[in-house]
Amino acid sequence: MKICRMLIPALIAGIPFVSGCNEDSIGTDPTPAPTPDWVAVETYAGGELGTTFNMSASAFEDPTPAVENAGMVQQFKHGEMIFEHNYGPTSEPFDGLGPLYLRTSCLMCHPGYGHGKRTTSYRYDEMGNGYLLVLYDKETDAYLTSLTGMPQTQAIAPFKAPLDESQIQINWMQYQDEWGNRFPDGETYDLIYPEVVIPESAYYVPIQANRNGETVTLAASEVGIRLESTIGIYGSGLLDAIPDDSLKAQYARVEQIEKQIGKDLVNDAYFKDGEWTKLYSNTVQGNGEQHPYRFTYALSRGALQDGPGANAIWNITNVTRSDRRYHYMTSAYATTASNDPDVQAGFYHFIETYFPDRNNAEGWNTGDVQQDIWNFLMSQDLPVEMTDEEYTDLMIWHRGLAVPAARNLSDPTVQRGRELFRQIGCTACHRPSWTTGPDDYNDPNLFFKGNELPRYPDQTIWPYSDMMQHRLYMVNDIRGAWCRTTPLWGRGLSLVCSGHQDRLHDCRARNVIEAIMWHGASESDARESVEAFRELSREDRDAIVEFINAI
Repeated sequence: MKICRMLIPALIAGIPFVSGCNEDSIGTDPTPAPTPDWVAVETYAGGELGTTFNMSASAFEDPTPAVENAGMVQQFKHGEMIFEHNYGPTSEPFDGLGPLYLRTSCLMCHPGYGHGKRTTSYRYDEMGNGYLLVLYDKETDAYLTSLTGMPQTQAIAPFKAPLDESQIQINWMQYQDEWGNRFPDGETYDLIYPEVVIPESAYYVPIQANRNGETVTLAASEVGIRLESTIGIYGSGLLDAIPDDSLKAQYARVEQIEKQIGKDLVNDAYFKDGEWTKLYSNTVQGNGEQHPYRFTYALSRGALQDGPGANAIWNITNVTRSDRRYHYMTSAYATTASNDPDVQAGFYHFIETYFPDRNNAEGWNTGDVQQDIWNFLMSQDLPVEMTDEEYTDLMIWHRGLAVPAARNLSDPTVQRGRELFRQIGCTACHRPSWTTGPDDYNDPNLFFKGNELPRYPDQTIWPYSDMMQHRLYMVNDIRGAWCRTTPLWGRGLSLVCSGHQDRLHDCRARNVIEAIMWHGASESDARESVEAFRELSREDRDAIVEFINAI
C-alpha cells in the first residue's frame, strides 16, 4: 500500500483520512464521522516548527524542524553529546568536574530527557535521580547562606562535600485525604509524600542563615527540607518564544478574576495591580535587562538563555566557561575547607594534578596553604573548561528539542476527556495554547547575539500551562507553597521515554489520578475542579486521564 508522506502525522495522531494518493484504499465506512477542526491544529503540540511525530522511546530527544531548517543538526548532535556525557576532573574534552558538584552528567537527572523519577534514597549516581535538595531557614523561608542554592553532595579529593548524601533519608509516607482516598462510586487511590531527614552530622559546613542582616548559626531542627525534581526539557525553546507582553496579559487576566471571586490567585511577589513587582535580570554577566520569570517549579528563572539549563551545565558540574570563570561555591565552604587539615595535606597535589600550568601564576602555591586554598576556591579567573563553541552547541540542542505531537485526538474517548477537562475548569491553570512572537530571543547573560540558536516565530503551541504559579496546599508542599503550573504536553509518553510516569514537583504522584487528587486540598486553587472530577463516573474520569496522556 502506498501512503503519502504528508499523511503520516495524521495517521499517528489517529486522524481519519481519505486520499487519492492511496492507490489501494477501500472505504469500509462511506460516511465516516467528521473530524473536528481542532484536531489537526492541536496535533501539532509544538506548532509546525516545533513538533516531532516520533512516538518511540526517543520521542523527547528529536530536533525541531526549526533546527533542521536552519542547518543546525550537527551542532544539535554535538550539544546532545555534551548533555549526555559524564564529566570528570581530567577527561578531555569533558573535563573540569568539581571541586564540588551535584552530578557528573545532565542525563543523570533527566532520564530520557524527561521528568526525574521518584527514588527512595538520595544518590548522585542513580540514573534518573533528578532530585535537588531545597534547604532553607524555617523562620525566614530563605535559603541557607552557607550552602549553595542547590546543595552539593559530591567533591573531588582532597575536598569534602558540603553535605554527606549517605546520611540523607527519604521516607515515603502514606496520606489519606478528606475523602478517605475514595471516589463516590467506590474506586480507591493511594497518596504518598516524602519526608526528608538530614542530621546535623551530615553538614560539613556550619548551618548558617541570614536573619535581619546578621549571619546566625542554626540547629538542624531549624532547617526546612524539601525535594524538587527536574522537569522535562523538551519544548523549552517554544516556551521561551512566548512574548513577555503575552505573559503580562495572562497575569492581568487572572488578577481580574482574582478580584471578582475574592480569592488570591496571583503571587504578589511577581505581579500586583497590573504591573510586575519582580522581574528576572542578570547584573553579573549581563547589563540588568529585565524579563518575566517563566522557568522552574519555583519560577526562579527568566529567559532560557540564562535559564535552568544554561546555568545547570555550570553549577551542577562546576565546569567553568568564559562567562562563568568561578566556582559555584559559598565563602562559608571556602573558609571551612581552607582550615581543614585533610584538605591542606592534599591541596598542592590537587593543584599539580589538575592545574599544572596555573598553580604559581594564580597564587595557589605560595606556601601559605590556608590562603592558597581560599584563593583557589574564591578565584574569579579560573581556566575556561567549556569552550564557547561547546556551550553554543549545547544551547542549540537545549533550545532545539521538539515536542511530541498529540496522539489519538480523534478517538471518541479522548475527545470526551478533552471536553470534560474544560468543563470542570482545569484549563483555568492549564491554559491550552499560546502564540509565540517573532522570537528575537532574549539573553540576560549577553552571551548570544541573536542569530546562533533556533527560533520559533508565530507558532500556535499547546503546552497546557498558564506559565504562572498557583498553590495546591499539599502536605509537605513546595517551599513557599507557590508552584508553577507544569506543562502537560508530552507527559503521556513519560513511561515509554523515561521508564516512569511520576508527576508533580517531588514525584509524589505515580500516575495521573494521584496527580489530580493532590490538587484537592480545601484551600487549593484547583479545589472546585477536583470536586467536580470526583463526581464524574469512572468512565468519564478515565476519559480525562486518556486525554491528559494524549496531549
